[in-house]
Order: sequence, then C-alpha cells, then structure tokens
Amino acid sequence: MEQNTSPKGFRIRTLNYCLILGASILYIFLIRATLQISKKYEHLLLATEDYIACQKSAALVEEGSDFLTEQVRLFAVTQDLTYADAYFKEAYENKQREHALERLELNLTDTASLSYLQIALDHSNRLMERELYSIKLVAAANNYPQNRLDPVLLTVELTAQDLLLPPDEKLKKAQSLVFDTGYGDAKALIKENTSCFITNVLNATLAHQAASQNDLQRTIIRQRIYISLLFVMNVLTFLMIIVLVIKPLRIYIKNIQNDRALELIGSYEFRYLALTYNTIYEINAANYTKMRKKAELDPLTGIMNRGAFEQLKERLRTHPLPMALLLIDVDNFKTVNDQNGHEIGDRVLKKVAGLLTNSFRPSDFAIRIGGDEFAVVMTDIQPELKDAVVKKAEQINRILLLGEDGLPRISLSIGVAFSSNGFHDELYRNADSALYIVKQNGRCGCRVYEEPAQTL
Repeated sequence: MEQNTSPKGFRIRTLNYCLILGASILYIFLIRATLQISKKYEHLLLATEDYIACQKSAALVEEGSDFLTEQVRLFAVTQDLTYADAYFKEAYENKQREHALERLELNLTDTASLSYLQIALDHSNRLMERELYSIKLVAAANNYPQNRLDPVLLTVELTAQDLLLPPDEKLKKAQSLVFDTGYGDAKALIKENTSCFITNVLNATLAHQAASQNDLQRTIIRQRIYISLLFVMNVLTFLMIIVLVIKPLRIYIKNIQNDRALELIGSYEFRYLALTYNTIYEINAANYTKMRKKAELDPLTGIMNRGAFEQLKERLRTHPLPMALLLIDVDNFKTVNDQNGHEIGDRVLKKVAGLLTNSFRPSDFAIRIGGDEFAVVMTDIQPELKDAVVKKAEQINRILLLGEDGLPRISLSIGVAFSSNGFHDELYRNADSALYIVKQNGRCGCRVYEEPAQTL
C-alpha cells in the first residue's frame, strides 16, 4: 500500500492568496478611513468658515455704524456737506449693516445668537435719529438750501427752542449730540451686542469642532491600526514602504534642503508631518516678515521710518509711474517740547502720524523721516489733483489747530511736488523748495512746487 508523502501545512501559493486577500481587505478599510478623515476634516473647515462669515457680518454691522458716526461727527465739526452726503449714501443706499444681517438670516439657524445682532442694528437705527437731528442743526445753522440737503432730512423737525438758537449755539448742540456721553453709551450698546453675538457663535463652533475632532481622532487611530497590519504583509508590505515612506522621505529631504514647504504625499503620518512642518514653516516665515516689518516702522508713531523710506524710494525709481511727494515739518516743535515736556511732544508726533495715515488713501505711505519731519508718498496720482492734496493738508491743520486731546495747538508746514516718472532726486528737491517757501511765509500751510516760467 502506497503511503501519502505530501507535506502537511499551508502552501506558499495559498498563503500568498491569503495575504493578498487580507491586504486587499485592509486596504479597503484604510481607504474608507481616509475618506472619513477627509469628510470630518471638511466638517471642521465648514464650521470654521461659518464662524468667520458670522464674524465678518458682525464686523460689517459695527463698521457700518462706526462709518455713520465718523461722517456725522466730521460734518458737525467741519460743516462740509461732503460728509453729510457720504452719511446718507451709506445709510440709505449702501445699507452695509442691513445687507450683512440679511445674509446671516439666510445661512445662520441659531436665532438666539442672531437676535443679538438684530438688537445691535436696532440700537444703530435709533442712534440715527440723534445723528439726523445733529445734521439738521448744522444745516439750519449754516442756512444750507433745501435742494442741497437729502430728502430724508426734510422730515426731521427741530424743536421751537432749537429753532430760536443762534447759529453758533446750534453748531455746539449739534456737536454735543454726537460727542456726548449719551451718544457714547449708545455706541457701547452696539459693540456689546455684536460681541455677544460673536461669543455665542464661537461657543457653538467650538462645541461642533470638539465633537468632530473626537470622531476624527478615533478614525485616525483605526487608520494607524490598518497601516500597522499592512506593514507585516509580504511583498505588498515592502512595496508600500517604498511608495509611502521612502519616496516621501526623499522628496521631503529635497524640499527641506531647498527651503520649501513639504508636499502632501504618502501615508497619513507623512501628510500629518508635512502639515505640521508647513505650519511651523509658515509661522517662521510670518515671524521673519513681522521682524522685518518691525525694523521698517518707527517705534514711536508706528508708521514707516527713514530706512523704509530709502527702500521705498529705490523701488519707485524703477517704476516710472506718476506720484507725489509731501515733505512735512511740525511747526515750532522745539517750543512745544520745551514748554510742555517730551511726553506731550511724543503725543503730538503720534497724533500727526495718525492724521497722516488716516487722511490719505490706503495706498499712500505715511513716513516719519526723523524728529518732527514727516513725509507722505502718494502713488498713481496726477498733478491735476493738487487742489485735493492741498485741501487734505488744510483739513489736517484745522484739526491740529483745535488743540484737542489735551494737546497744544500745533500746525504743519507742507511742501508738495509731483512727478510723472517715479521717484528722482529732483522730486525731493522740489518738495523741499516748496516747504521752504511755506516756512518763509509764516508756516501753517501747504504749497505745491511749480516749475519756474521759461524766459525767451
């Protein structure tokens, strides 16, 4: 009788089939876990984006109210109808606050949080009654023609007592209405309700993110288990090591050597490593930019310093675009320092820097050259706008001559020169010549340099 000599145990082919089958099943699970991570990560991003959208809308409501406040105050102080026109355009045409709230009502389901923003808008609308009354007082004091005023203002009626006030008293009352404590308290209520809205939305977002993060962590743990099992598999294990480990490492080393961010490739761990590295890389880059920016700013006023001015001049030399240069001196600043002390002098410089920053366009550059010397570089501007520049300068001087905020009355001497082909040394000399003429003629003024007439 013939004996069966076949060896017992698993055949290699069968074992390979089992390994391939097991690896395939694990791979399916791994793909599923990766998709779940992606989905949960998208949920986290959506929650964050919703919060950012809510924050932006709340800021728009507050910014709209602040813009109306700024315009009505400027109108009360200067009686310039331009500010009244800007006020009515924002309040009744642009309607930034109302549009922001409408967008939130369409996308936000948290009515409790939304009510805070609605209350803030209601306070802002009630505050408009006081603002309109202030505008009406200014219009009555200056006897503006009815056809020059917004139709809405025609519905505002002054009390009999206010109608009898002399013009200067009407102006004082108009300014008091938008600068007194009651007005400030109303503004504080608007900010308080917008803050409550943001706080509620933030708490809801954090709760949603915490739940999603827990789910994400559990999914990540499952994914790591699948990867660990795959590493003990036969030939496929080694292939996976090559594809998911060795190749990403080579690319990462090359990226690090070339000082570049890492690509999001390979397994989850390497993707996580890349995200972590890239975050640190971006933080370091941001810190470098911040340090460089700090080196370019004047430590007292926070605007550009002379070093930054020199760099800006070099950039503008290579860009032949129309521009204007304003050279500015604070009149009698040494006397201000001697009579009031250096602390008041520093506050004066800060106020001048703030006015220069806020009075010109966001694209313009306010610079402290040194001591009480300032400059403003205006890009993309033609000489035809010189009257607007002079008007800005006069407006700044009017504000400084009021002597507000516990500061003495001061003024600026400003020389202006225009160029059609970028920065050049002649532009600086021309602005300096105009500044010299202002100083020779009693200071507190602005002069635009004009080429001397050619003689035949």
